[in-house]
Amino acid sequence: MENQKFYYDNKIVKLFTLATIIWGVVGILVGVVIALQLAFPFFNFGLEYTTFGRVRPVHTNAIIFAFVGNAIFAGVYYSIQKLLKARMFSDLLSKINFWGWQTIIVLAALSLVLGFTTGKEYAELEWPIDILITLIWVTFGWNMIGTIIKRRVQHIYAAIWWYLATFLGVAILHVVNSFELPISLFKSYSVYAGAQDAVVQWWYGHNAVAFFLTTPFLGLMYYFLPKAANRPIYSYKLSIIHFWSLIFLYMWSGPHHLLYQALPDWVQALGVTFSIMLIAPSWGGMINGLFTLRGAWDKVRDSASLKFMVVAVTAYGMATFEGPMMALKTVNQLTHFTDWTIAHTHIAGMGWNGGLTFGMLYWMVPKLFRTKLFSEKLANLHFWLATLAILIYAVPLYWSAVTQWLMWQEYTPEGFLAYPNFLETLTQILPMYSIRIIGGLLYLVGFLIMTYNLFKTMAIGSFVNNEAAEAPALVLQGARNPLTETVHRWLERRVVRFSILAFFALAIGGAVEIIPMLFIESNVPTIESVKPYTPLELEGRDVYISEGCYNCHSQMIRPFRWETDRYGEYSKIGEFVYDHPYQWGSRRTGPDLARAGAVGGPMYKNAAWHYNHFMDPQKMNEQSIMPNYAWFATKDIDLEMTPAKIRAMQTLGVPYAEGYDEIAVDELKKQAAIIVADLKTSGIEIKPTTEMVAMIAYMHKLGKDIMNPELAIPVPVAGHAAPPIILYVKLLTEKADLDAGKETFAKNCVICHGKEGKGIATFPNLTDDEWLNGNSPAQVVRSISEGNIAKAMVPYKNQLSEKQILQLASYILITLQEK
Repeated sequence: MENQKFYYDNKIVKLFTLATIIWGVVGILVGVVIALQLAFPFFNFGLEYTTFGRVRPVHTNAIIFAFVGNAIFAGVYYSIQKLLKARMFSDLLSKINFWGWQTIIVLAALSLVLGFTTGKEYAELEWPIDILITLIWVTFGWNMIGTIIKRRVQHIYAAIWWYLATFLGVAILHVVNSFELPISLFKSYSVYAGAQDAVVQWWYGHNAVAFFLTTPFLGLMYYFLPKAANRPIYSYKLSIIHFWSLIFLYMWSGPHHLLYQALPDWVQALGVTFSIMLIAPSWGGMINGLFTLRGAWDKVRDSASLKFMVVAVTAYGMATFEGPMMALKTVNQLTHFTDWTIAHTHIAGMGWNGGLTFGMLYWMVPKLFRTKLFSEKLANLHFWLATLAILIYAVPLYWSAVTQWLMWQEYTPEGFLAYPNFLETLTQILPMYSIRIIGGLLYLVGFLIMTYNLFKTMAIGSFVNNEAAEAPALVLQGARNPLTETVHRWLERRVVRFSILAFFALAIGGAVEIIPMLFIESNVPTIESVKPYTPLELEGRDVYISEGCYNCHSQMIRPFRWETDRYGEYSKIGEFVYDHPYQWGSRRTGPDLARAGAVGGPMYKNAAWHYNHFMDPQKMNEQSIMPNYAWFATKDIDLEMTPAKIRAMQTLGVPYAEGYDEIAVDELKKQAAIIVADLKTSGIEIKPTTEMVAMIAYMHKLGKDIMNPELAIPVPVAGHAAPPIILYVKLLTEKADLDAGKETFAKNCVICHGKEGKGIATFPNLTDDEWLNGNSPAQVVRSISEGNIAKAMVPYKNQLSEKQILQLASYILITLQEK
């Protein structure tokens, strides 16, 4: 049969390769910036657009969708043409795919720094960009499937199985998770609420890792690793088992991100079970990759490309063992809400995705430009810098995770939390945050070395946009012959049937988990006392989402003693039925806020405290790493949008009264006036329509509806003296007691009263004679014990032993007042 002549489209591969390199530099640089922000809050720059909460999603989206996404397209467009012996189906679709994807990246970065976000991790982009993503993804799939149809080979190779699964999986995930109700060009609400939204989001979030960060890279591994090693893949049968078992099992595993949380037990159990089962297919893929190098390890010694691929496959094996282990409930207690998760994701991202991308680029770019790599020595230097960077980055985070977890659950002999102040646990891990900056910088330096090396390779090479090729035309075979062809080999030439089976394997897990959560009411029991957000609280919640506060704060108290003692009542599924979207969070760089509005609870703070804390967190406590949000005090909420937001909530099923949207602004102003009056008693003047007032309203809403009134501590009424106390207390004068009191003061009191006790902002000076309830030893002991909710002082009798309270009172009255 005469060969047909055709041309491979190398130009589209070059474009995606250049985009991979450029966006990789940007994404890693932004990652270094947010690492600096966590260790040194100065690097938030005091600007609205550069806070950690806004920039962190820029980093994650830049790495996942800009760097990794462009690497996927570059590798797929290069390999699929070679594997199918055909030019891409449409040059126009290829160009739309490229320029559309770059447009999405730019829009994503701009919208996120401007505060336009859905508030859902890895799915933060607002609805117009979601629609654009869908269109460009369909364009990519159309182009790929069209190329498969016009192929010149009988059977589609294993790499293409993974490319098809990627297209189908991401399409399913993105569409289902992105159901939103738009209220303006830049604002929408998730159609799912609370626990339902959490299940859908982490079904998406975990499987975005699976079908954007794993399956396409497995396809790239199945193509580029054998090519670079010049060896066939180790086992075809193992490839089949690896593929079908992994795409089926992965879709069930999302709920393991929500263990011990306000979720039905059956959902959590499914997540754990299928997560453990994932070890087998994942390690099957690792074994297939590493065993492909049998007899070729001498090439690994000399080739930086192969070195990176070996590290990538090894990192894949480590991450896919660690992930299922983190899904075990006993392990999840430690890993969730700590830096363990951050270390885990960076082992996978820097090692698996980064390593395989580097290996692919070092092999592919010289092929495209018909030359040798400019410098193998520089490539090897990059390899060692990147490998060292991964270790320096991840190991301190594992250490900090264990440190913080142990501190969270440590108790004193008297049965009180040893570290009731969350900031105590954070300050202990700041040195580890500083060390990981070094790892990030090393990784960036290695990336820049690769950039120089590849650009020099391009400069000395000779690039051809249209590479000539030839192959015989495809001759279609008939029905399967059971004696000569297995069922799977038959499927490999029946692409439509193959795709349909893959679709059902992908869809069944999500359907079993999500559909009952959406349509069976008993899965989401309601709580009668939980009421919808007032208009002002809803506006405050939108500010909270816009600022990305969920990146540092959780709103989910798990049923552990050390969490309920620190934060208050554990969270219940019915609390979140009006939350569009949910805001449970996945990392605690700051304390949990689920009970921030529970008067009498350990997390309650008054309006003045919140105002001062937003204005200057470091003034409240110099060890805080929270950015300041001073613009809250001057930036107004958009009252014209408030009625539309209420109507949107009504559409989503929130039970506001008919016509409530018409009085929503008036109701908002009434509640704002109360907060403004409260702030005025502390000497703070502020407009009622500012974001600050809305945020305070939202903070005071959290946990308020389920608070047990019997547990609340009465707030003193202005103008009424505290009840007289007839009690004799003898102060402790021993140095050891005063030193212990000083330590307790530093842990609990400096945030409002300052190091010297002279008071910060509107909070009292403890060194003068102006005391609210008197400064006799007995009165001070009682004030510390019972607290003063009106002044944002919690009752420390629930956090400190009687001796600690007496030591603290003695330190205040003897050392600070020098009595």
